[in-house]
Amino acid sequence: MGAWDLFVEIVSWALILSGSFFTLAGALGIYRFPDFWARLHAASVLDSAGMILLLAGMCVQSGFTLVTVKLIIIGIFLFITGPTATHSVANAALTSGARPTEAPGLVGAIPGPPGTLDPEADDEDTAREAQTS
Repeated sequence: MGAWDLFVEIVSWALILSGSFFTLAGALGIYRFPDFWARLHAASVLDSAGMILLLAGMCVQSGFTLVTVKLIIIGIFLFITGPTATHSVANAALTSGARPTEAPGLVGAIPGPPGTLDPEADDEDTAREAQTS
């Protein structure tokens, strides 16, 4: 085994192991996170990163062959369908009434038009209206 073959083995296994780590971390996040939105985030981001790293490691391992072309086609398919499916699930949950929990100090579940997102300005306007009434 030459130096180049050893380098290819090390790089491919590093990519495969890091992809496995991200995939397992995503699965653990789905199990451990408290609500639907956090679980959906873990499933989409970590599994996409894990998939890309796993496929990259397999491409390096297989060399420049037809297998690499097939892996790249599979990667493109998963790269498009993964976020699309996550968006569809999140949109369905949002339209069915499931809202993400808001951070302390934020008011209103649905933001207003652009320029009205300053909570201090809204509080001052509300206070002025209460004093004039």
